[in-house]
Amino acid sequence: MSEQLGHLECAPDPHVLATVIGQALGATGCAVSVAGTCHQWGDGRGQWTTCTVGYGGRPQGLLSVAPEQVGPLPKLAAVLGAPLAAIRLAAQADQLRRDGDLATRELVDDRWQATVEMERERRGLERDLHDGAQHHLVALRMEVALAEHANTPPEGRVVKLLSKLDGAGKVLVDTAAGILPTTLVSAGLAAALGAEFAGHERVVLDASGLRYRHPPLVESTVYFACLEVVNNAHKHAPGAAISVQVRDGRPGLEFVVSDNGPGFPDGPNAALPNLSARLAIVGGTLALHSAPGQGARVTGYVPR
Repeated sequence: MSEQLGHLECAPDPHVLATVIGQALGATGCAVSVAGTCHQWGDGRGQWTTCTVGYGGRPQGLLSVAPEQVGPLPKLAAVLGAPLAAIRLAAQADQLRRDGDLATRELVDDRWQATVEMERERRGLERDLHDGAQHHLVALRMEVALAEHANTPPEGRVVKLLSKLDGAGKVLVDTAAGILPTTLVSAGLAAALGAEFAGHERVVLDASGLRYRHPPLVESTVYFACLEVVNNAHKHAPGAAISVQVRDGRPGLEFVVSDNGPGFPDGPNAALPNLSARLAIVGGTLALHSAPGQGARVTGYVPR
């Protein structure tokens, strides 16, 4: 048997080791326990006996055989010290490798999650700039166009334009800093939309269906969504009358923005990619309906 053990590799298969020992002893069963795992050969008829296997002054594992009267276990234990030490070290090295792989995967997952979160924040800022600041800039552009044909004194037009420009600049600064409009935070959605549309003569707001305050994310989503739809109507249906309706519902917030502009062939929501993305993030829905000569109607819902 010592010749058979001598031909085993530095870190032998523990099950093969148990098989070699059991067959050499003529035992009914043999088990090698190392690194917390038992590797058994045979059915083990009869009473088992166990011996500790040591190497380098420390225990490396256990050797068990059946029946108990088979072979001198202390002599076997002395021979098996080095093989079991090799098996134990190999098992520990494999566990360390698996732990290292897991730690690497977790690190990669953390980095991926951080990247996704940064991209989500970037897209959120992009949408806020598009839906909020651009709304003011479009209004400013319309004001400039009207000023070219107005009969009011130049001084009055300049003061009004400067005020609009200051408002657009403030929205840009607040959006970049991640700050929601003060009116939206303090007074709610109806007051914030009312303040935004106050300077638009052809925009009518109906917020009579709003009876409750909703979570900030819900209100801000609907707020920016309404601004974007109104903004699109100003760009694609200049001069059209625009109606904005916001109400509680289902529970959550519903909004409807319609205009009496020239309309267009009805199409998918891809026509409003930013708005679709904003609502999708919070589980909202969007519907767009239009037809040539019948204006356009956008309806949306954001759950609580």
